[in-house]
Amino acid sequence: MPAKQRGRPRSPRAHEAILRAAAELVVAGGYERLTMEAIAARAGVGKQTVYRRWPSKSAVVAEAALSGHLVPAGREPADTGDVVTDLRDWLRAAAAWLAEPGGAAVIRALAAAASDRDTDSARLYEQFTGPFHAALVARLAAGVAEGRLRAGAELGAVADALVGALLYRALAHTAPMTADDADALVDVLLSGLDTGIPAD
Repeated sequence: MPAKQRGRPRSPRAHEAILRAAAELVVAGGYERLTMEAIAARAGVGKQTVYRRWPSKSAVVAEAALSGHLVPAGREPADTGDVVTDLRDWLRAAAAWLAEPGGAAVIRALAAAASDRDTDSARLYEQFTGPFHAALVARLAAGVAEGRLRAGAELGAVADALVGALLYRALAHTAPMTADDADALVDVLLSGLDTGIPAD
């Protein structure tokens, strides 16, 4: 005879409400002001209902992101045949999103969640940062193939610098990156890779 299940069965509706509440609170008020009590209140559940599923607010935030409730805006760089323009446009768009209060709040929340637990860090990198980094490296590699960038350069380091500059601005609470800042960063990074061959 099968053993009876102990405790109240978990409600998928409550689970969804908690993740949605955490995402909304992060965007509205930032990670620093987020509490398990506030998540429970917004979701319309008891605090213990939240704690039975997640040990901390960082774990809730990580799952909210991984399940699609809290997603950083972003897109792969376009490939128009002009790598410099494509990277400038990509960086400008990312910087504009981070200049919005909600955008910076999402990045800070994901950074906090990643730093709290190694398992969440690996999963967040695999789903978000890793693909963006790979897309940048691929666009740079295409620039090498086009003859616009020098062969043999460490393209991963360039992608690190682009992503890192965005994260630094968001995490350090400095002034948002402007379009001019984005253009200058791309120019400085790519000047050491330029072959000197003019574009067609």
